[in-house]
Amino acid sequence: MPEFTTLRAEVADRIGRLTLTQPKQLNPLGVVPLAEIAQAAAWFDTTDAVVVIVTGEGRAFSSGFDLREFAGHGESGVSPREQADLGRLMAEAMERMSALSIAAIKGPCVGGGVVLAGVCDLRIAADDTVFSIPEVDLGIPLAWGGIPRLVREIGPAITRELVLTCRPFDAEEARSIGFLNRVVPRSDLESAVDELATSIANKAPSVVRATKRQVNVVLENMAATGGAWSDADLLGAAMADPEAKDAARRYLASRSRQT
Repeated sequence: MPEFTTLRAEVADRIGRLTLTQPKQLNPLGVVPLAEIAQAAAWFDTTDAVVVIVTGEGRAFSSGFDLREFAGHGESGVSPREQADLGRLMAEAMERMSALSIAAIKGPCVGGGVVLAGVCDLRIAADDTVFSIPEVDLGIPLAWGGIPRLVREIGPAITRELVLTCRPFDAEEARSIGFLNRVVPRSDLESAVDELATSIANKAPSVVRATKRQVNVVLENMAATGGAWSDADLLGAAMADPEAKDAARRYLASRSRQT
Protein backbone atom coordinates (compact mmCIF):
# COMPACT_ATOMS: atom_id res chain seq x y z
CA MET A 1 0.00 0.00 0.00
CA PRO A 2 1.28 3.52 -0.76
CA GLU A 3 1.91 5.76 2.24
CA PHE A 4 -0.72 8.48 2.60
CA THR A 5 -0.57 11.67 4.66
CA THR A 6 -4.04 13.13 4.08
CA LEU A 7 -6.23 10.03 3.88
CA ARG A 8 -6.60 6.48 5.11
CA ALA A 9 -7.25 3.54 2.77
CA GLU A 10 -8.16 0.07 3.99
CA VAL A 11 -10.00 -3.07 2.89
CA ALA A 12 -11.82 -5.72 4.90
CA ASP A 13 -14.36 -8.32 3.75
CA ARG A 14 -14.32 -6.96 0.18
CA ILE A 15 -15.29 -3.48 1.40
CA GLY A 16 -12.75 -0.70 1.01
CA ARG A 17 -12.76 2.60 2.88
CA LEU A 18 -11.20 5.84 1.69
CA THR A 19 -11.33 8.39 4.51
CA LEU A 20 -10.04 11.96 4.22
CA THR A 21 -8.12 12.69 7.41
CA GLN A 22 -7.76 16.44 7.81
CA PRO A 23 -10.84 17.12 9.97
CA LYS A 24 -9.57 20.37 11.51
CA GLN A 25 -9.42 21.89 8.00
CA LEU A 26 -12.71 20.16 6.99
CA ASN A 27 -10.82 17.82 4.65
CA PRO A 28 -9.71 20.23 1.91
CA LEU A 29 -8.73 19.01 -1.54
CA GLY A 30 -5.32 20.48 -2.20
CA VAL A 31 -2.44 19.14 -4.24
CA VAL A 32 -1.55 16.29 -1.87
CA PRO A 33 -5.07 14.96 -1.17
CA LEU A 34 -5.96 15.02 -4.87
CA ALA A 35 -2.86 13.04 -5.79
CA GLU A 36 -3.40 10.62 -2.90
CA ILE A 37 -7.04 9.95 -3.80
CA ALA A 38 -5.91 9.01 -7.31
CA GLN A 39 -3.20 6.75 -5.85
CA ALA A 40 -5.66 5.12 -3.48
CA ALA A 41 -8.14 4.45 -6.31
CA ALA A 42 -5.40 2.64 -8.23
CA TRP A 43 -4.38 0.74 -5.08
CA PHE A 44 -7.92 -0.53 -4.47
CA ASP A 45 -7.71 -2.20 -7.89
CA THR A 46 -4.90 -4.40 -6.52
CA THR A 47 -7.15 -5.62 -3.69
CA ASP A 48 -10.32 -7.72 -3.50
CA ALA A 49 -12.49 -4.66 -2.82
CA VAL A 50 -15.87 -4.84 -4.53
CA VAL A 51 -17.13 -1.62 -2.91
CA VAL A 52 -15.23 1.44 -1.64
CA ILE A 53 -16.84 3.82 0.86
CA VAL A 54 -15.61 7.42 0.51
CA THR A 55 -16.00 9.79 3.45
CA GLY A 56 -14.28 12.39 5.61
CA GLU A 57 -13.22 12.39 9.24
CA GLY A 58 -14.87 14.81 11.61
CA ARG A 59 -17.94 16.89 10.88
CA ALA A 60 -17.38 17.47 7.14
CA PHE A 61 -17.21 15.47 3.95
CA SER A 62 -14.89 17.98 2.27
CA SER A 63 -14.47 21.76 2.11
CA GLY A 64 -13.30 21.35 -1.49
CA PHE A 65 -10.60 23.31 -3.32
CA ASP A 66 -7.93 24.28 -0.74
CA LEU A 67 -8.27 28.07 -0.52
CA ARG A 68 -4.90 28.37 1.23
CA GLU A 69 -3.22 27.12 -1.94
CA PHE A 70 -5.52 29.19 -4.15
CA ALA A 71 -4.59 32.35 -2.21
CA GLY A 72 -0.91 31.54 -2.56
CA HIS A 73 -0.37 30.83 1.13
CA GLY A 74 0.40 27.17 0.65
CA GLU A 75 3.70 25.66 -0.40
CA SER A 76 2.45 23.21 -2.98
CA GLY A 77 4.95 24.27 -5.65
CA VAL A 78 2.33 23.39 -8.26
CA SER A 79 0.95 25.83 -10.83
CA PRO A 80 -2.79 26.57 -10.97
CA ARG A 81 -3.00 24.63 -14.23
CA GLU A 82 -1.30 21.60 -12.73
CA GLN A 83 -3.59 21.78 -9.69
CA ALA A 84 -6.69 21.96 -11.87
CA ASP A 85 -5.44 18.94 -13.77
CA LEU A 86 -4.84 17.03 -10.53
CA GLY A 87 -8.56 17.41 -9.84
CA ARG A 88 -9.39 16.00 -13.24
CA LEU A 89 -6.97 13.12 -12.75
CA MET A 90 -8.49 12.40 -9.34
CA ALA A 91 -12.01 12.27 -10.78
CA GLU A 92 -10.96 10.06 -13.67
CA ALA A 93 -9.08 7.70 -11.34
CA MET A 94 -12.20 7.29 -9.21
CA GLU A 95 -14.29 6.55 -12.32
CA ARG A 96 -11.73 4.01 -13.59
CA MET A 97 -11.57 2.22 -10.23
CA SER A 98 -13.08 -1.24 -10.64
CA ALA A 99 -14.85 -1.22 -7.28
CA LEU A 100 -18.20 0.51 -6.94
CA SER A 101 -17.83 3.70 -4.88
CA ILE A 102 -20.31 4.95 -2.28
CA ALA A 103 -20.01 8.50 -0.93
CA ALA A 104 -21.01 8.85 2.73
CA ILE A 105 -21.63 12.59 2.96
CA LYS A 106 -22.11 14.76 6.04
CA GLY A 107 -21.73 18.37 7.09
CA PRO A 108 -20.16 20.76 4.59
CA CYS A 109 -19.65 19.42 1.06
CA VAL A 110 -18.22 22.30 -0.94
CA GLY A 111 -17.01 22.86 -4.51
CA GLY A 112 -14.47 20.18 -5.28
CA GLY A 113 -16.07 18.10 -2.53
CA VAL A 114 -19.26 18.07 -4.63
CA VAL A 115 -17.18 16.86 -7.59
CA LEU A 116 -15.65 14.09 -5.45
CA ALA A 117 -19.11 13.04 -4.23
CA GLY A 118 -20.48 13.29 -7.77
CA VAL A 119 -17.84 11.00 -9.22
CA CYS A 120 -18.87 8.28 -6.77
CA ASP A 121 -21.35 5.73 -8.09
CA LEU A 122 -23.82 5.96 -5.20
CA ARG A 123 -24.38 8.73 -2.64
CA ILE A 124 -25.99 8.67 0.80
CA ALA A 125 -26.04 11.89 2.83
CA ALA A 126 -26.79 12.74 6.43
CA ASP A 127 -29.61 15.18 6.99
CA ASP A 128 -27.12 17.77 8.29
CA THR A 129 -25.30 17.96 4.94
CA VAL A 130 -25.02 21.37 3.29
CA PHE A 131 -23.79 21.53 -0.31
CA SER A 132 -22.43 24.57 -2.11
CA ILE A 133 -20.49 25.27 -5.29
CA PRO A 134 -18.78 28.66 -4.69
CA GLU A 135 -16.30 28.69 -7.57
CA VAL A 136 -18.01 31.45 -9.59
CA ASP A 137 -18.05 33.71 -6.50
CA LEU A 138 -14.35 32.90 -6.21
CA GLY A 139 -13.82 34.15 -9.75
CA ILE A 140 -13.08 30.77 -11.32
CA PRO A 141 -15.08 28.22 -13.35
CA LEU A 142 -16.02 24.89 -11.84
CA ALA A 143 -13.24 22.59 -13.07
CA TRP A 144 -12.27 18.93 -12.68
CA GLY A 145 -14.99 17.82 -15.13
CA GLY A 146 -17.58 18.96 -12.61
CA ILE A 147 -19.96 20.55 -15.13
CA PRO A 148 -20.61 17.50 -17.36
CA ARG A 149 -20.89 15.25 -14.32
CA LEU A 150 -23.48 17.54 -12.73
CA VAL A 151 -25.39 17.91 -16.01
CA ARG A 152 -25.82 14.18 -16.39
CA GLU A 153 -26.77 13.67 -12.72
CA ILE A 154 -29.17 16.61 -12.17
CA GLY A 155 -29.74 18.12 -15.63
CA PRO A 156 -28.54 21.33 -17.31
CA ALA A 157 -31.05 23.81 -15.85
CA ILE A 158 -30.36 22.96 -12.19
CA THR A 159 -26.62 22.77 -12.92
CA ARG A 160 -26.67 26.32 -14.31
CA GLU A 161 -28.59 27.62 -11.32
CA LEU A 162 -26.48 26.00 -8.61
CA VAL A 163 -23.13 26.80 -10.26
CA LEU A 164 -23.98 30.40 -11.17
CA THR A 165 -25.81 31.43 -7.99
CA CYS A 166 -23.39 29.58 -5.69
CA ARG A 167 -26.27 29.23 -3.23
CA PRO A 168 -26.16 26.50 -0.58
CA PHE A 169 -28.61 23.62 -0.84
CA ASP A 170 -29.46 20.96 1.70
CA ALA A 171 -29.59 17.19 1.54
CA GLU A 172 -33.33 17.00 0.86
CA GLU A 173 -33.03 19.31 -2.13
CA ALA A 174 -30.02 17.33 -3.36
CA ARG A 175 -32.10 14.17 -3.17
CA SER A 176 -35.09 15.78 -4.90
CA ILE A 177 -32.98 16.83 -7.90
CA GLY A 178 -31.44 13.37 -8.24
CA PHE A 179 -27.96 13.96 -6.82
CA LEU A 180 -28.47 11.64 -3.82
CA ASN A 181 -29.76 8.10 -3.55
CA ARG A 182 -30.87 8.56 0.03
CA VAL A 183 -30.93 10.96 3.00
CA VAL A 184 -30.74 9.55 6.52
CA PRO A 185 -30.44 10.99 10.03
CA ARG A 186 -26.85 11.85 10.91
CA SER A 187 -26.78 9.12 13.57
CA ASP A 188 -27.77 6.50 10.97
CA LEU A 189 -25.32 7.46 8.21
CA GLU A 190 -22.60 4.94 8.99
CA SER A 191 -24.98 2.01 9.44
CA ALA A 192 -26.96 2.87 6.30
CA VAL A 193 -23.81 3.07 4.17
CA ASP A 194 -22.37 -0.10 5.69
CA GLU A 195 -25.62 -1.97 5.00
CA LEU A 196 -25.64 -0.88 1.36
CA ALA A 197 -21.93 -1.66 0.94
CA THR A 198 -22.33 -5.13 2.46
CA SER A 199 -25.30 -5.98 0.23
CA ILE A 200 -23.30 -5.08 -2.89
CA ALA A 201 -20.04 -6.66 -1.69
CA ASN A 202 -21.84 -10.00 -1.33
CA LYS A 203 -22.75 -10.06 -5.02
CA ALA A 204 -20.58 -11.47 -7.81
CA PRO A 205 -17.65 -9.03 -8.19
CA SER A 206 -17.46 -9.44 -11.96
CA VAL A 207 -21.12 -8.47 -12.36
CA VAL A 208 -20.80 -5.44 -10.06
CA ARG A 209 -17.77 -4.23 -12.02
CA ALA A 210 -19.44 -4.87 -15.37
CA THR A 211 -22.51 -2.91 -14.27
CA LYS A 212 -20.35 0.03 -13.22
CA ARG A 213 -18.62 -0.01 -16.61
CA GLN A 214 -21.93 -0.23 -18.46
CA VAL A 215 -23.39 2.76 -16.61
CA ASN A 216 -20.21 4.80 -17.09
CA VAL A 217 -20.27 4.19 -20.86
CA VAL A 218 -23.87 5.42 -21.02
CA LEU A 219 -23.02 8.47 -18.88
CA GLU A 220 -20.09 9.37 -21.09
CA ASN A 221 -22.38 9.28 -24.11
CA MET A 222 -24.87 11.53 -22.30
CA ALA A 223 -22.34 14.22 -21.32
CA ALA A 224 -18.73 13.49 -22.16
CA THR A 225 -15.97 14.37 -19.69
CA GLY A 226 -13.20 13.84 -22.24
CA GLY A 227 -12.81 17.58 -22.71
CA ALA A 228 -12.16 18.15 -19.00
CA TRP A 229 -8.42 18.42 -19.72
CA SER A 230 -9.16 21.96 -20.94
CA ASP A 231 -10.69 22.94 -17.57
CA ALA A 232 -7.17 23.73 -16.40
CA ASP A 233 -6.78 26.28 -19.20
CA LEU A 234 -10.14 27.86 -18.37
CA LEU A 235 -9.06 28.14 -14.76
CA GLY A 236 -5.76 29.75 -15.76
CA ALA A 237 -7.55 32.27 -17.97
CA ALA A 238 -9.93 33.19 -15.15
CA MET A 239 -7.07 33.71 -12.73
CA ALA A 240 -5.48 36.16 -15.19
CA ASP A 241 -8.73 38.16 -15.60
CA PRO A 242 -8.69 41.38 -13.47
CA GLU A 243 -12.43 41.16 -12.71
CA ALA A 244 -12.11 37.53 -11.72
CA LYS A 245 -9.17 38.43 -9.46
CA ASP A 246 -11.30 41.10 -7.80
CA ALA A 247 -14.07 38.54 -7.24
CA ALA A 248 -11.56 36.17 -5.66
CA ARG A 249 -10.26 38.90 -3.33
CA ARG A 250 -13.79 39.82 -2.25
CA TYR A 251 -14.70 36.19 -1.65
CA LEU A 252 -11.56 35.43 0.35
CA ALA A 253 -12.04 38.62 2.39
CA SER A 254 -15.61 37.65 3.20
CA ARG A 255 -14.45 34.18 4.26
CA SER A 256 -11.80 35.74 6.52
CA ARG A 257 -14.44 37.90 8.22
CA GLN A 258 -16.60 34.83 8.85
CA THR A 259 -13.79 32.88 10.52
